[in-house]
Amino acid sequence: MSAVPIEPRPLNASERAVLEHLLEADFAGAPALRGQLDHTEVVATWGPGSVSVDLRVRGLEQHPSAPSTLLPTGADVYDRSGEYIGELLLWAEGGTTLSALEYAWVTDDAPTSLPSVDQLR
Repeated sequence: MSAVPIEPRPLNASERAVLEHLLEADFAGAPALRGQLDHTEVVATWGPGSVSVDLRVRGLEQHPSAPSTLLPTGADVYDRSGEYIGELLLWAEGGTTLSALEYAWVTDDAPTSLPSVDQLR
């Protein structure tokens, strides 16, 4: 699925809550990435109706040649009955600039919203 550019917009409450939760992890660079949240905006979705999004940090020069790497943080997602339904993955350009939030699901139907923080482990 290819990214669908959108008019840049601020993070919504769900995106912000999930990103804050993922960035609570203790790994190299986490404090700097947490500091980017107030300047992070959504610039694309990963397809029509997708809750996975591409991110851009306002005020930081983006480096298109720097590959996005998977950060050493993430969360398994469980439904209200405790069944595993997917995972959240966080990506950063060059490992230093937030670039994408991915919701990978294992259910038959794609999610229509991000999970709440209490569904994450």
